Amino acid sequence: MPTLVPRLMQPSRQWVAIAPMQSLSASAFLNGRRVQLAHLATFYRLPAIYGVRDFVEVGGLISYGGDLIDSNRQAGRYVGRILKGAKPAELPIVKEDKFELVINAQTARMLDLTVPSSLLSRADEIID
Repeated sequence: MPTLVPRLMQPSRQWVAIAPMQSLSASAFLNGRRVQLAHLATFYRLPAIYGVRDFVEVGGLISYGGDLIDSNRQAGRYVGRILKGAKPAELPIVKEDKFELVINAQTARMLDLTVPSSLLSRADEIID
């Protein structure tokens, strides 16, 4: 892991090429570098909480956010209704109602953190 930090900290042609792109969304940019970001947070002993479980699966500490499978299922329902003739402007706005808490116990141990049992009991998944 120590070789990862200097490589990220040094300016590279890749970063210089990406920086001017106005159409690149922050989430796509960060999600594409989730392994590097999770490892940097662990390397610098920063307990980080992410909004997407993908970060925890690659070594991040905790994620709390909407269930992407459920969100995609809802999007599919909307597409189906639109294809059947519904007007998009007339469709109701649906709020996210299913959130998931994922904890990476191995990362917590690496950071010398004790995750409270009340938080562990509420977790949808604990990665060990």
